Amino acid sequence: MGENATVLVTAAGGIVGEGIIKSLRLANSKSGPVSYNILAADADPQAAGLYRADEGFLIPAASSPDYIDRLVKLTKENGVKAIFVGADEELAAVASAADRIRKESGALAISNEPETIAVGSDKWKTYEFMKRNGLPCAESVLPGDRERFVKEFGYPIVVKPRDGHGSEEFCAAGSGDEVDHAISAIQRRGWHPMLQELLSGEDNEFTTGVTVGRGTEVMSSIAMRRSLKGGQTYKAFIDDFPEVRKAAEEVARRLGGSGPVNVQARMAKGEPKLFEINPRFSASCPLRAAAGVNEPDILYRNFVLGEKVRTEGYERLVCLRYWNEVYLPYGDYEQAKRTGRVRGSGSWIPDYF
Repeated sequence: MGENATVLVTAAGGIVGEGIIKSLRLANSKSGPVSYNILAADADPQAAGLYRADEGFLIPAASSPDYIDRLVKLTKENGVKAIFVGADEELAAVASAADRIRKESGALAISNEPETIAVGSDKWKTYEFMKRNGLPCAESVLPGDRERFVKEFGYPIVVKPRDGHGSEEFCAAGSGDEVDHAISAIQRRGWHPMLQELLSGEDNEFTTGVTVGRGTEVMSSIAMRRSLKGGQTYKAFIDDFPEVRKAAEEVARRLGGSGPVNVQARMAKGEPKLFEINPRFSASCPLRAAAGVNEPDILYRNFVLGEKVRTEGYERLVCLRYWNEVYLPYGDYEQAKRTGRVRGSGSWIPDYF
């Protein structure tokens, strides 16, 4: 008989948190070694995941001084064994407080260490890490070296924030004026700009998920060629792509952490050129789970149960994403706003497509 485990997914209204919930639900449907009781948390009562989990909780935003206190209280009172972080904004806070959370509540944060997260959270540090480790990557500079960079690579060039995510304020600038405008837009957000060579080519972008165990061994990797919409994977072709996976696994090993790692690359002259590392769960993790690589389940079994999991193969699939809707009785929403808690939601997703 398998283990019953209560887990918490944060940022349940975002695409990453929702993807983690989908993956855990899929693990339950496969009757695997762990049956998950899924708790969801978010600061917004309109977060869909609150109503699709087994139970939902309103908590402060990660920027609140009460955020970690509330997480500790929630996990302790509900016997939570593991926390899955569903948003970039929460990663550093949860990772830095992981020891406190474990000691006071017993819950393990399924997360990389703060030092590893710092490498991925600052895209300039990501570039420096890749160059330092001899990994093939998109050439990049800070704005102060702009003139030399433009002479070498010409236009268009990429202007993006070091500290943004989800393609926010990403710009392929075709002139000096466009570079100026893009830099100003980034700075108005309070972010810091960088320049990067544009790796061109249609249908040439890959995203690869890697799971690294507590002993820093690679447990799984899965790659997909993708097209984007609004900065997120919109169409995906899940296949072997051995060179892409090999490069991503090497990145994960060099990072030296343990947890989920997501690597973006484009093919250039027959080899993958890396341009982004995200040491967290990806919004495309449910696509990977559908193909047979369920990253939240793999990492729970390793982090909490101590299993040495190794997933070698997966199914070749095409994923065509589209909008869908969750409906719930008005009373469920009003209860969430009034009490900060969702129990036994009557939400449903009609089977009409």
